[in-house]
Amino acid sequence: MKILGRHLLAELSDCNASILNNQEELQRIMLEAARNSGATVVDSVFHHYNPQGLSGIVVIAESHISIHTWPEYGYAAVDCFTCGSSVNPWKALEYLKEKLGSRAVQVKDLNRGIPSASDEVIAHKANAEPTAPTKQLTH
Repeated sequence: MKILGRHLLAELSDCNASILNNQEELQRIMLEAARNSGATVVDSVFHHYNPQGLSGIVVIAESHISIHTWPEYGYAAVDCFTCGSSVNPWKALEYLKEKLGSRAVQVKDLNRGIPSASDEVIAHKANAEPTAPTKQLTH
C-alpha cells in the first residue's frame, strides 16, 4: 500500500455522560485534541440531537477528527484520520480519553492509501489555505 495516512477508529466507553451531551464543552475538547496532536485546525461543525447525543467533526489540514456520542450509554465513537508525519493521532485520542473520563477504550489502527505491491509511506505536506474554485469546462 502507498500509505497516505493513519486512521484510528476508537470505541470510548464509561465516559462522563454530561460532557458527551454538552455541545460547547465537547467542541472545545475536540479542538484542543486536534491541536495537541500537532494538527492544523481548519473548521469544525457540531450538531446536538434531541433529546440527547452529539455528532461533530473537526476538519484539520491533515484530514479530520470526528465524534458521535450516546450519553445514555456513556459511549463515544471517535475517528482520528491524519495524513503526513507531523500529526500524531494517538495524542488526540489520549487527550479525548482523559477529558471524556473514559475508563475503557478499544482502538483499531489502520493505514489508509492506495493499494500497491509494496508498503511505502507517501510524504506530503497538508495545506490549510483555501483552494481556488474549480473552473467548470463547457463544450
